[in-house]
Amino acid sequence: MAVPHATPGQVLDVRPLGERLRESKTTALFKSRDLEVMRLVLAEGKSLPSHKVPGEITIHCLEGRLAIGLEGSTVPLEAGELVHLAGDAVHGVTALADATALVTVALKA
Repeated sequence: MAVPHATPGQVLDVRPLGERLRESKTTALFKSRDLEVMRLVLAEGKSLPSHKVPGEITIHCLEGRLAIGLEGSTVPLEAGELVHLAGDAVHGVTALADATALVTVALKA
C-alpha cells in the first residue's frame, strides 16, 4: 500500500517528535517532479550507509544529534542546524543520539 503524500497547500507538522521518536519511522512527506521531502528518524547508534543521489540535498536536524559522513570526514549536526550537500556527494548518516531530520532532495529531471 502506498504511503499518501502531502498535497500542495497542505500544512505538515515537522516539529520534534520528543517522546514519540522511539516508536516513529522515517516517512516521505511529499514528492513532486522537482523535490522530495522526508522526515528521517534514527535511534541512537543507527545509521544510513553511504550512498549518493544525483540532486542536491539538505539535512536539517530537528532534534538529537547526527554525524554526516562526507567524503572521508564527519560533519556533526545538532538540533536546529542544517547542512547542504552537492549532488552526487557520497554521504552516510549516523545518529549520535535519538534524532529526527528533515531531508530535502532536489530531483534531477
